[in-house]
Amino acid sequence: MNKGILKFLACILLLTSCQDLIEPAQENNRQLDPNAYLPSDSRFPFGILLNGYNRIPSNSWSFNDVATDDAVTNDQNNGYLKMATGQWTANNNPANQWTNCYAGIQYMNIMLGEVDKVKWVADPVASKLFAMRIKGEAFGIRALLMYNLLQAHAGVGKGGNMLGVPILTKTQTTSDNFNLPRASFDDCIKQIYTDLDSADVRLPLDYLNLVSGQESQIPTKYGSVTIEQYNRAFGVTFSGLLSGRIAKAIRAKVALLAASPAFNPNNANKWVDAANYSAQVLNLNGGINAITSNVASGLTWYSNTAEIAALKDGANPPEILWRNNWGENRDLEQANFPPTLFGNGRINPTQNLVDAFPTVNGFPISDPSSGFNPNDPYSNRDPRLKMFILVNGATAGVNNTAINTAADGTTNDGLNKVATSTRTGYYMRKLLRQDVNLNPTSSTNQRHYKPHIRYTEIALSYAEAANEAWGPTGTGTNAYSAFDILRAIRRRAGIGLANNDAYLESIKNNKEQMRQLIRNERRLELCFEGFRFWDLRRWDANLTEAAKGVSIRSGAYTVLPSVESRVFQNYMKYGPIPYSEVLKYSALEQNQGWN
Repeated sequence: MNKGILKFLACILLLTSCQDLIEPAQENNRQLDPNAYLPSDSRFPFGILLNGYNRIPSNSWSFNDVATDDAVTNDQNNGYLKMATGQWTANNNPANQWTNCYAGIQYMNIMLGEVDKVKWVADPVASKLFAMRIKGEAFGIRALLMYNLLQAHAGVGKGGNMLGVPILTKTQTTSDNFNLPRASFDDCIKQIYTDLDSADVRLPLDYLNLVSGQESQIPTKYGSVTIEQYNRAFGVTFSGLLSGRIAKAIRAKVALLAASPAFNPNNANKWVDAANYSAQVLNLNGGINAITSNVASGLTWYSNTAEIAALKDGANPPEILWRNNWGENRDLEQANFPPTLFGNGRINPTQNLVDAFPTVNGFPISDPSSGFNPNDPYSNRDPRLKMFILVNGATAGVNNTAINTAADGTTNDGLNKVATSTRTGYYMRKLLRQDVNLNPTSSTNQRHYKPHIRYTEIALSYAEAANEAWGPTGTGTNAYSAFDILRAIRRRAGIGLANNDAYLESIKNNKEQMRQLIRNERRLELCFEGFRFWDLRRWDANLTEAAKGVSIRSGAYTVLPSVESRVFQNYMKYGPIPYSEVLKYSALEQNQGWN
C-alpha cells in the first residue's frame, strides 16, 4: 500500500550479512533466485515469514485502556492519553495499524509466491510438507493482519457505505497501481475467511511428535508419508507457530467483529456464525468443563509461578491458546509498581472499573441485594477486584508491603503525591509478578509472556454471540448456552457460590440484561489486556464516560467524578485511514468525520 514500505522490503530481500550464503561475497547481494534455494540456506525465505510474525500487534502490551473508562495514566506523553483527551486525528493516531499490517501482508504475499520454489530440506517429500505448513502459516498470518486492519480502520465512508480496506493478495511491485479503493467490509471478511480456510487445510491442529505405530494419526491431507517425515515438518519443534487450532480461534475473533453492532446493523446470521466458530474452539479444549477445571490458571495465568517456570518453548498453560515467547525481565513491574516499590505507577485503574466488580454474592453494587457498604467498599467484593487492582491498604511486592493510596497518606503511593503516583487512588495489579524486586540493591527479574489468545476470551465471545443469536439459555446446535458460560466463569472467580448466583438466575430470561452482564464480565476478565478500547467501539457504546477516581481522607471515601474527561466524537467509533495515505491516493476514501 505504501511505496516507502515497498522500498524497505526490497532492501530486506536484497541485502544480507551472511557472506557464506551468496556469490560473489563482495557484492553481498541476495536475489530471489529459486535456483539458489538450497536446503542449507532456507533460513533466508523463512526469515520473510518471520517478519509476518514480528508484526502481529498482540506481540506487545498496548494498554489502550487509558483511552477508555477503565484507566488513566500518569505518563503525560502516552499516545492513548492524548487520544482520549481530544488529540486524536488522522495524522496523529497511536492506534494506527496501516503501515505495520500492510508491511506484514506484503511479506506474506512474497512468501506465498516463493514458498513452492524453496528446497526446505533435502528429502523432497519432507520439503513438500514444509512448504504446505509454511504456506498455511502465511495465509493465517495474512488473515490475522487483515483482521487488525479492519479493527483499526474499517468504518463508514463518506458515501455512507461500510468499508473495509484494500485487499492485497499478491506481492506489490514498483510497477503496480498503488491507488486502490477500499473493499467493502463484508468482502474483507470473506477474504479473511478464505485465507483461514487455506491455512486450516494445510496446517495440523497442533504440532505434536508421533511415534512408531501412530501412522494412522497422520492426517490424510498429507498423503503417504512416514512418521519421520511428518515429525520433521509438523513436530513439537514448531510449537508456538500458527496452527490449525489458532486459525480456528482467529476465525472466531473475526466473526465476533463482523457480527458486532458497529459493523452489523441487522444480520442475525452473523451472530450464529460467531457463536458456532467460538464453540468449535471451545470444544477442542473440553468445552465448558475447561473453564471450571482450570481455576487458578484461568484467573492468574500471569503469576502462576510454578506453571510459568515449567513452560517449555512453545508449550501453553491450560488457559492459553496462543502466546509469544517468554522472557526474563521486570519491565511491566518497573512501569506499574507503585513508587514505594520503585515503580512508575503508570496504569491507574478507575473508580468506574472498580464499581464494575460485583459483590461476592454476584449482585452489582448498585443493587440493594448486593450488601455493598460504601464506607468499606473493598470488603465482600468479587475476588477478582483485589487480584487485578491494587486498592488502598492491600499488599504488594516481594515483602507484601502495605500500599497506602490515600490522599492524606504519608508515602508517595498516595493520590497525586508525585509524578509517578496514582491519579485515581488505584494501581494496576493484574499482569504483574509480585516476586519481582525493583530495589536497586537487590533487583530481580522473573519470567513473563504475552498471550495472543486466551480460552476465556473465546468463551466470552461465545457467550456474547450465543445470547444475541438464541437468547440467554439457547444453545443452537451446541451443548451450552450464554448463561452456562457466564455461570462457569463467575463460579471460577468465586462469585455467587453461597446463593447459587441469584443475580445471574434472575436475568436468565432477559436478553438485554444478559447482554449487559456479558459485556461487564468481558470488561473484568480481560481488563488491561487491550480489549476495552476496541470493545466499546464495536458495541457502538458510549465513549465519553469520564474517568473517575477516589480520594481517601481520614478513612472517608469521596468519589472524584472526573479525574480525566473523555473527548470523543460519535464518528470516532471507527478509526481513520491515515491522512498521508488519503493525500497520496485519490481512490482511498476516508471514514466519515475524519479529515
